[in-house]
Amino acid sequence: MTSLQRQKIIFTLGLPIIAGMLSQSVLNLIDAALVGRLGEASLAGVGIGGYANFVVISLILGLSSAVQALVARRRGEGRAELACHPVYAGVLISFLIALPLSLLFISHSEWIISLMTDDPAVQEIASGYFDYRTAAMLAVGLNLSFRGWWNGSKRPYHYFRALLITHLLNVIISYCLIFGEFGLPRLGAQGAGLGSAIALFSGALLNGFLFCRDPQAHRQINWFNLLPGLRQVIQLAVPHSLQQLFLALAICILIWIIGQLGTNEQAIAHVLINLSLFLILPAVGFGVASTSLISHDLGAGRVDAAAQWGWDVVKTALSTLCLLSLPLWFLPQQVLAIFLTSAPLIEQASLPLQLTALAICLDAAALVLTQSLLGVGANRTVLLISTFGQWCFFLPLAWLFGPILGFGLIGIWLMQVLHRAASSVLFMRIWSQQNWQKIRI
Repeated sequence: MTSLQRQKIIFTLGLPIIAGMLSQSVLNLIDAALVGRLGEASLAGVGIGGYANFVVISLILGLSSAVQALVARRRGEGRAELACHPVYAGVLISFLIALPLSLLFISHSEWIISLMTDDPAVQEIASGYFDYRTAAMLAVGLNLSFRGWWNGSKRPYHYFRALLITHLLNVIISYCLIFGEFGLPRLGAQGAGLGSAIALFSGALLNGFLFCRDPQAHRQINWFNLLPGLRQVIQLAVPHSLQQLFLALAICILIWIIGQLGTNEQAIAHVLINLSLFLILPAVGFGVASTSLISHDLGAGRVDAAAQWGWDVVKTALSTLCLLSLPLWFLPQQVLAIFLTSAPLIEQASLPLQLTALAICLDAAALVLTQSLLGVGANRTVLLISTFGQWCFFLPLAWLFGPILGFGLIGIWLMQVLHRAASSVLFMRIWSQQNWQKIRI
């Protein structure tokens, strides 16, 4: 296969995945833009509530990569009749774990939010937003399971179609609930959370309908084969979910550290982090595509081809991120003016935004190879490296150079640049050693 042919496959598989991921990030940015018109307290409250919800949702985020890796591996092995078993396992796990967890966290929402901010006005907004978003945890688990099916069977455009409808509903409903349009109650910032919850449940129903109508989904389930599949999904999902949990907690700790600088700094950080999450999604999307490509080739016994996919996807992701980061370098104030109305805040956020552009480019290899390693079953390796880097390196340095030494947001964002560069170097070394080829799933 020529280099051009491989690039075509990467883009064909990766672009629908990226589009689906970008749509979610776009909605977060739209929420930030809408809520930002209500003031800094509302923007900070939605940001804190959203990050707290990320902590909750992270407990089931491993479902998508686990289902995807197993679906692709079974199809690569020529056992298509077993490929849908991980999906049913993911649905079962969602009901048994996600539903009770959502009720547990909602009952303790005020305490959870109080750990992240001392501002009473921000606490009230964040708590209500968190409750609505967390109520949709079951829907998130179902959507993740179905996403694993579509991506693992190399048909991500099906999931993107459903996601596009879901997010369109999200925009319309959230806007109406925030501002009280068409006779609906004016809920302010909390309306964005309720709108998201309604849209997520609608998306879960739509995805379930599409899966049931899919001719490739074998609906005659052998329950004796499903039980081992359930165990395999749990074994792959737990390390990835823990990695996402520690990442989410790290973001919350980072928000708390920034909170020591002031509410304005928290509002700025909310915008910068959302922009960063938005811009890295192409690399993550290409990485998710590599999960299917690598796992499928390993299932078919093509080990060298699987290894080459990782490097090809890294090159594609790096060039894409460098291109997308250009507006942040050369037009920082114009970009920030979309989300911030205060001229002093825009000026204060300009240099950190430019550092964000540098950080996401340096992070390209880590973003891709993290997903590639998940596809081969090296979930524990990803967990250990990611957690150690965040908690033993970045967060202590952010605390030291931010509030303690007084370098503020600039110091924190410089440490982020250093952390992301080091992560990419380490993940490239691990991928080049190819010890992951020995893992069996």
